[in-house]
Amino acid sequence: MDTSQQYKFNFVHEFDQIKIKSIEMLYEDRKIEFRELSHILLTDKAIKSTPRWKEFVLNFCLDVEDVFKTWSGQIPASVNSSQKSLTILQQLGHDKASMNQLAHTLNMSYNLSLEFKEIYRRLK
Repeated sequence: MDTSQQYKFNFVHEFDQIKIKSIEMLYEDRKIEFRELSHILLTDKAIKSTPRWKEFVLNFCLDVEDVFKTWSGQIPASVNSSQKSLTILQQLGHDKASMNQLAHTLNMSYNLSLEFKEIYRRLK
């Protein structure tokens, strides 16, 4: 199972109407960020063939936030946290010319995650 299938699989199980509305509201405000991350994480073919690519991107962003909590010592490291961290850095760092570009995509992912959680909290 490749990463895109794994993220899609994980996200589908915890879906409800409030999450769907939250994603749509976030997407309205952050289309550029979603598009930029989707082109980093997925191929053009995968974007066209995956109707729920926004959910995939958001799930990745939630993973970035989760990994940051491990990096910053907010939560203890799990057995898979090293692999998850490396995978995230490899996916976001591909074709980047500097650490600043990588940090920009990490920040963008982290911020999308926080904004989604805030929208979701307010709608709930």
